[in-house]
Amino acid sequence: MSTVDLDEVATMERFDPGGMERRIAELPRQCREAMDLAKSLRFPEHYADADSIVILGLGGSAIGGDLVRTLVEQRCPVPLLINRDYGIPGFVNSHTLVLASSYSGNTEEVLTAVGAALGRDAMCLAITTGGELATLCSSRGLPVFRFDYESQPRAALGYSFTSLLVLLERLGFVADIAEPLGAALMALEKLGSVFGLNVPEANNPAKQLARRLEGRLPVIYGAGHLSEVARRWKCQFNENSKGWAFWEVAPELNHNAVAGYEFPEALRGNLHVLLLDSDLYRQSHRARMQITGEILRRREIAHEFVNVRGESTISQVLWAIHLGDYVSYYLAALRGVDPTPVESIAYLKERLAEGK
Repeated sequence: MSTVDLDEVATMERFDPGGMERRIAELPRQCREAMDLAKSLRFPEHYADADSIVILGLGGSAIGGDLVRTLVEQRCPVPLLINRDYGIPGFVNSHTLVLASSYSGNTEEVLTAVGAALGRDAMCLAITTGGELATLCSSRGLPVFRFDYESQPRAALGYSFTSLLVLLERLGFVADIAEPLGAALMALEKLGSVFGLNVPEANNPAKQLARRLEGRLPVIYGAGHLSEVARRWKCQFNENSKGWAFWEVAPELNHNAVAGYEFPEALRGNLHVLLLDSDLYRQSHRARMQITGEILRRREIAHEFVNVRGESTISQVLWAIHLGDYVSYYLAALRGVDPTPVESIAYLKERLAEGK
């Protein structure tokens, strides 16, 4: 077990030269800035007439779209799809709203996909800090939600998530966002005194959970509005904590994953399953998560329920995101790694560039 003292600020700062903790703490500010920027963004009136919506993005620039989809898809009157590839669906045409999200503006999959969308006269809007995406859209007179924030893409989630929510409301695809979003941000701003670096481990659930995950392989289960939060936790454990992690979604996991708890036997003792639980789940989701916990207990697999808090689905998503981000940061410290750089991803991009 690690001897790292998560309460020793100087030690924690030594493991975090890139300032990931500061960016995690700034999530509420990111969301508020994005909300203000999105309220003032101008776009063509006919964008509100779209009969389908496609959000383009990869990695940290896509997860905002994933989270928004889980919050609005049952109320949105048109199909809403997240597209994580070079190609675009065959249905994309001049009646499709394409929201291209790329932190750097240079994500090659997004640039290729938005080029294809423009070729079909789709209604495009960019969400970015700049790069080729901003240049391309600006040159065509298309709207660009541009924000200025220096970080890894995954650490700028507040901008992509909040801008998408506000823009979809302004365009009329979803209603009743402003009030619950405002209340959620007020609650989010108080969480630094719960999960933050200056809160002692004895009183800090994020530090405590990171300690329990040390030496374990995390598997995260979510459902409903928390299904993509499970993905976010998995990705943060990959990128910040530099470790393996997996995620599953209920009810689908009850049709396959639960059958795979037996083998390999050597792995079972290294797993730690986190079941994201919510009092806002539909009853069938809650029942499935509870029974899944029973099966894990019968198989003697370490697991625990994470009781997500919040008065609304938006508030619970942000609460859970903030907790997971902090846990991944503390777990990185326990492993003695800098949470900011992602060397393997950088290497992959360099190798791809060599082939061009």
